[in-house]
Amino acid sequence: MSNFYETLLNNNLGRSLLKNVGLPTPINLKRYNANQETYFEGRVLVGASDNAALLNDLMRNLKASNAKVFFPSACKTAAAILKAAEANGVRAVGVECKKDMTDKFDAFVFDATGFSDTEHLNQLYFFFNPVMRKLNSNGRVIVLGRPHMKAATGEQAAAMRALEGFTRSVAKEIGKKSATAQSIYVEEGAEANIDSAFRFVISAKSAYMDGQILAVSKADVVTYPEWHKPLAGKVALVTGAARGIGEAIARTLARDGATVLGLDIPPAEGDLKRVMAEIGGEVLLGDISSKEAPAMISAKLKEMGGGDIIVHNAGVTRDKTLANMPEHWWSMTIAINLSAEEHINNQLFADGTINNGGSIICVSSMNGIAGQVGQTNYAASKAGVIGYVQYMADELAKKNITINAVAPGFIETQMTDAIPFMTREVGRRLNSLSQGGKPVDVAETIAFFGNPASSGVTGNVVRICGQSLVGA
Repeated sequence: MSNFYETLLNNNLGRSLLKNVGLPTPINLKRYNANQETYFEGRVLVGASDNAALLNDLMRNLKASNAKVFFPSACKTAAAILKAAEANGVRAVGVECKKDMTDKFDAFVFDATGFSDTEHLNQLYFFFNPVMRKLNSNGRVIVLGRPHMKAATGEQAAAMRALEGFTRSVAKEIGKKSATAQSIYVEEGAEANIDSAFRFVISAKSAYMDGQILAVSKADVVTYPEWHKPLAGKVALVTGAARGIGEAIARTLARDGATVLGLDIPPAEGDLKRVMAEIGGEVLLGDISSKEAPAMISAKLKEMGGGDIIVHNAGVTRDKTLANMPEHWWSMTIAINLSAEEHINNQLFADGTINNGGSIICVSSMNGIAGQVGQTNYAASKAGVIGYVQYMADELAKKNITINAVAPGFIETQMTDAIPFMTREVGRRLNSLSQGGKPVDVAETIAFFGNPASSGVTGNVVRICGQSLVGA
């Protein structure tokens, strides 16, 4: 949130004024804290379907946190939950779940992988209904399932696809608490690949990700690295790194241990040098849409030992309605936002510049999903990014490289600060969390995709928008 809005929230007169003009007063989001020992601290209520397949891996991950684990003592799967907890050295306590209970929780996690038909969906109701009012602010709801397109029957596919509608709706119900809900679909055989996705969505790093779906596929299993420095020893390219979201990406990757090669255009040289000096990164100047750029980038990364994380962030907007748009605005937007990424990647592939286990992360946009008046060129380019990511995921998996995209919504930057006050304040509240995101929210998701333990996370397009009403 802007400093002005935060000032209003922090005094009675300001809160009264906002209420009178119809603007909600959101609860501040809790984000990553370097002083927190591990990825999660708090009380987790765990539920499971019959024949749930992820309980062991769930408990294994909770063992690595500072979670206090509970389960509904009267549920049919209580014995299975307790068995998985004990097998992983986790102390799980049974509680009587009812609407007048005094206990509150920081996360609800339900393993629905055992659903085989739609009649099993009532297990969601029986687990969540008594406790929905017992979720603390900044809480998490996570539902685990299987990819519906790999189901054994149509009935099972329907049950698994239903989880998406369920979590998106739950996210809208709990957003006023600055709490979030997500689904994680785990391919059969990929159970050991869940660590990175689960730890990210339950942690404060996913604060502005809401109502989203993550898919986890079979891949080489990489042991989860140290929480605060998961990218230690990695080399990351960030285009458009001089300011805004690109600067936040560079700073976050460096915070997590990566050496960053920051790239931007020559007019941004001063800002780029300042940022790279502050994070111990290296500077590369150039226009990514030029013919020389792919080879130049590849050569520099080769000097640094190859690239582990490739972040395509640089982009432009040239907005006019289609009837009034000059041809060069169209061509420039497509060239920089889409074609340049393809040319750079092709050069990196040809030169073998991306290291084994590397990752490519592309920055798309909500407007690439929903479209926008006056942005036919921009929306086309950002939708193209999504198509590229989804197609290339299987191709790159053969090379042990992941590719994913983030689609930011209303993110607080100098650009949004220039929007007229009331338009800006209304716009940032058109999502379930009733507030704008910060550049670091986009950066945290990119760092998650770049985590070596995210080896099974590929082909995903994640909206970082607080579950925006636009494109939802």
